[in-house]
Amino acid sequence: MLSHDQIMQDLQALKEIGSRLKAPESPFAVSTLSINGIDTPIFSKAPNNLFEIYKLCLEQPDLPFLIYQDERYSFGESFCLATKMAGILQHDFGIEKGDRVAICSRNNPQWCIAYMAITMLGAVVVPMNSWWQSNELQFGLQDSGSKLLFADPERITRLHSETDRRQVQIIAIDPKQETDYPNFQALLNKQSDAVDFDPAAQSVSPEDNASIMYTSGSTGQPKGVLSTHRAIISALYSWHFAKEMGEELRPELKAPEDAPQPGVLANVPLFHVTGNHAQFLLSFLYKRKFVMMYKWNAEQALALIEKEQLSVLHGVPTMTWEVMNSPDFAKTDLSTLRSVQSGGAARPPEHLAMMQQRFPEQAQPGLGYGLTETNAIGATITGKFYYAKPESTGRPTPPVTSIRIEDEQGKVLASGQIGEICIKGPTVMKGYWQRPQDTAEAIKDGWFHTGDLGLLDAHGFLIIKDRAKDIVIRGGENIACAEVEYALAEHPKVCEAAVFGIPDARLGERVAAAIMVMPSTSVTQDELNEFLSTRIAGFKIPSFYRIQQEQLARIASGKIAKKLIRESVIESLPSLSQ
Repeated sequence: MLSHDQIMQDLQALKEIGSRLKAPESPFAVSTLSINGIDTPIFSKAPNNLFEIYKLCLEQPDLPFLIYQDERYSFGESFCLATKMAGILQHDFGIEKGDRVAICSRNNPQWCIAYMAITMLGAVVVPMNSWWQSNELQFGLQDSGSKLLFADPERITRLHSETDRRQVQIIAIDPKQETDYPNFQALLNKQSDAVDFDPAAQSVSPEDNASIMYTSGSTGQPKGVLSTHRAIISALYSWHFAKEMGEELRPELKAPEDAPQPGVLANVPLFHVTGNHAQFLLSFLYKRKFVMMYKWNAEQALALIEKEQLSVLHGVPTMTWEVMNSPDFAKTDLSTLRSVQSGGAARPPEHLAMMQQRFPEQAQPGLGYGLTETNAIGATITGKFYYAKPESTGRPTPPVTSIRIEDEQGKVLASGQIGEICIKGPTVMKGYWQRPQDTAEAIKDGWFHTGDLGLLDAHGFLIIKDRAKDIVIRGGENIACAEVEYALAEHPKVCEAAVFGIPDARLGERVAAAIMVMPSTSVTQDELNEFLSTRIAGFKIPSFYRIQQEQLARIASGKIAKKLIRESVIESLPSLSQ
């Protein structure tokens, strides 16, 4: 573990390395630009748009890229297919720059190619949560105003009716049976020659809209997070910059020149910023394989790491825990792993201690903190810093991101004082889609107010203390308590409901609910869950209920005493209160 003096020495060394890396002649050169009236640090030599990011893969077109079960596509093949699909969208479906196009499917190569095609065209991609049910899917399509939807058969059938399906053009991804909708692969096969399409002619600028990703905040309905090409690319370059800094600080941990092609296990849904940005899009900069899983399984993950000689295991902390506890862990060759990263939720200190004991030394642990609204950028911590400060989520991601702590009046707090975590930089969203009031409340003078409570310690490391937003984070998935409460309130026997998170060793948290039912009535957990299953995604459904006929406990203002109820529930469950 690093001492105070060692931490200070390493931080000073990182400062010097960072200064060299962001110098004017460097690929990571940093300058200042006024964006929406706010002076913002930017990567001045970064590509202008995502199409230029994709073109980077043509430097080594024959390297493997998209890998999924028996499907394997090189970088060059993926780029050509995406270019062809962009032309099909433009010529056959009338998609133009600025139009919204949604994707809702399991992870697969077609998802990735569709994303590339949409953004090449200058259209706005809308990655939708593939766990959403009918009402949620319909809301997302209507709220975003999507003109077209790429979807697999399971998602298509979740749309309520044929009338609903006709409200948006649909391209079927990987259909297992006959379908009335245009088939993704058939469209590509029909176009034997490349469609006359030049992405460069679309004149996509850094400030043009690139994506709308939906996030569950403290309100009932998800909010669409609108990001520009610059915001997404700034996130990619921030991670790349941080990696270069780390390898200069500790060159002994850098992969040897004869190491296999780098590769990442794609074990997080692509509709998440982690899966989309930190795994998929970042692979273009690193020229690494993107190996997708049909469904998370620790044993399959270990088999793929060994078979494909992967260098990165990334995902929510639960996944690392399950891998380490797999009976296959000890007999799996993990020698190519260089990092074991996590994000989306806190990692318990006991998990980190186990990682230090079990993973090879070169497989450095890491943790990141970011939000959909910041394109997953906020703070990062790795290696010896992480072992020294396991309670921290790291320092602000260099070199263009700043973090400060504010009190309720907006005053900036000193080190060690707890307040709201605020993030500023070019990765911050443009705003909430069609929600100007919510945007104004969240972004003030360029600072995004996260709703999370924390502090910066004496070394500048961020420590998260609590969430101001009323959400549960289950296995990295944000769940708005209000959304579940609204759904429960629709049940004819439910008078009122309070939804909250309770600790879980594997998932971090799971959803629990306390409900009051109508006098002289009763309801079971199975009845409630069956009722909810048609209204909200399965991961949002509570796994524990406290059901009573008395009114739920109140605080002095008359509001439901959710914190008190949560503490009471935890105390009543022996495995949680010990």
